[in-house]
Amino acid sequence: MTAEPVAALAALPSPGDRRIAVRVTPDALRHVRGGHPWVFENSVTSVSFAGAAGDLAVIFDDRRAFAAIGLYDPTSPIRVRVLHAGSPQPIDAEWWRGCVRQALEVRRRFVEARDAELLGYRVINGENDGFPGLVVDRYAATLVLKLYSPAWFPHLAGLVAILLAETGCSGAVLRMARNVQGLDTHGLSDGDTIAGDVPAGPVRFVKAGLTFEADVRAGQKTGHFLDQRANRVRVGELAAGRDVLDVFAATGGFTVHAAAGGARSVHSVDRSAPTLAAAARNLDLNRALAAVGACRTTSEVGDAFEVMGRLGRERRSFDLVVVDPPSFAPRQADVAGALRAYARLARLAVPLLRDGGVLVQASCSSRVGADDFFGAVEAAAAEAGVRLTEIARTGHDVDHPIGFPEGAYLKAGFWRVGDRT
Repeated sequence: MTAEPVAALAALPSPGDRRIAVRVTPDALRHVRGGHPWVFENSVTSVSFAGAAGDLAVIFDDRRAFAAIGLYDPTSPIRVRVLHAGSPQPIDAEWWRGCVRQALEVRRRFVEARDAELLGYRVINGENDGFPGLVVDRYAATLVLKLYSPAWFPHLAGLVAILLAETGCSGAVLRMARNVQGLDTHGLSDGDTIAGDVPAGPVRFVKAGLTFEADVRAGQKTGHFLDQRANRVRVGELAAGRDVLDVFAATGGFTVHAAAGGARSVHSVDRSAPTLAAAARNLDLNRALAAVGACRTTSEVGDAFEVMGRLGRERRSFDLVVVDPPSFAPRQADVAGALRAYARLARLAVPLLRDGGVLVQASCSSRVGADDFFGAVEAAAAEAGVRLTEIARTGHDVDHPIGFPEGAYLKAGFWRVGDRT
């Protein structure tokens, strides 16, 4: 039985048949033909008429030949979000269905898993899957669609029906980025159920064999951070018999995996008490596992920089320290400050590690390059008198594919503490 959309979707504006003719600069045209999904406002040289968010914009070259088609967004610096470049293609229900199926093919290991109906994973990773400005996460039988552009409203009803049919999910929730919430949302609100049935409270799901809950209506992002799955599994494999410090613990992804991996103790730190409460519930969901039940878990509400500084002054030490902060560089102008923050975190973390211990530090700032990030961490450790030996550099899991340079935001390093001076 297919989940039915709510009446509010039927009231959304129709995409219609309008096509806005758009001319762009030669440099923008080159990038679009090269596969880049964004055309910025200052790259648009002319439009045929003042369109509305979600109208289809056809980009022509200087010979008036078709170059690409995308979603028009007159409210955003990203004026056109490109859906397709090359030869003309109809953007209709069959087009969207094919794009969804292609995205699910990338995630075949989840789709075909024996417990597929219980899993949590990313179904649509925005631009990287050909859906610029839209993210779709699955938590068991619930889909969560997050809009980063109002251009998706006219296409939402048809897309929700396709997503539910192709995934077999029973309900869908709408989440909106802050920039979208400040615009005309056509009577919809952040956290609304937009199709089928969704549990009244947090949605339980399975990730890498462990059970978690996602607050799909009010939690950060779509309710859980799914992108660190592989790194959390690796932390679990390193945690046996170790004392672990999880900084920026959020809802406990690394904490739970460390406990399930046999950690002797895990101390979780986050500045949000409600977030740490969610982490505690995620631990409780896995208490039946012998390793989780045997692990001594503690938590602390506080600023990560201040807490690590205090732990250092108290001469506390750990075998494994995980530092997974939020993005420090929402704008290009923030990059230098972000690198200083990553370096400061590393300087605070390495004194807390016992000889032979492991530092895991991550960055989710897309504007910070991988080499700059890893270099900042290693240089900061050296300044603190600690030599780090690199174990591994990691990035996105399979359900977070990379389709263009700015899509590569996640990087994480695993280092072993060596000599101290």
